[in-house]
Amino acid sequence: MDILLPIHIVAGSLALIFSAMALSSTKGKKLHIFSGKAYVWCMAAIFFTALPMAIISDNIFLLLIALFSFYLAFAGMRFAANRQGIATNLDWFAIGIMLLSGMSMWILSILYFIDNNSQYIPLLVFGCVAGALGFADFKSYQNKKAIGQERIARHLTNMMGGTISVITAVLVVNVSVEPLWIWWILPTVLITPIIVWWNVQVLK
Repeated sequence: MDILLPIHIVAGSLALIFSAMALSSTKGKKLHIFSGKAYVWCMAAIFFTALPMAIISDNIFLLLIALFSFYLAFAGMRFAANRQGIATNLDWFAIGIMLLSGMSMWILSILYFIDNNSQYIPLLVFGCVAGALGFADFKSYQNKKAIGQERIARHLTNMMGGTISVITAVLVVNVSVEPLWIWWILPTVLITPIIVWWNVQVLK
């Protein structure tokens, strides 16, 4: 844990920086492509450090959040690179893991609710988000619509979703004001309308 945690924190900080660079740079240009790839590698580092930490600490909540967050970055990268919109076995597998993690969040939220643990609220919210995004990605590939502006919209949605995950992690680690569940869902509540608006503009 002493080795993994500092790497996890540094990767999270860099992910925020590269995400901001990607968002503020011209789409398709070298800076945007570089910062986007760097962001995904940082998200991978976050995932591959969170995974053993979740196992070591026996923290199912952290494990599900790690799967959820990494899928968003991975799917965002795939939609950026896959201009033909044809899903590979890896894409289908990743979508399956996303949907499974969403269902697992719902189950865990029920157990937390029974145990009077307020973390059932963010689990319920993230479970719905995981289900909605995973199903949307599934339909895009199944209907062969993941091309053109639809592809860009899926890329944008997933990348921004991953960024929300990192912002959320920063908030919950550094803010201890009760009730804590608010800080888990606040970035999602505030940024999701922006993503929806952005999608509308892209798909016009």
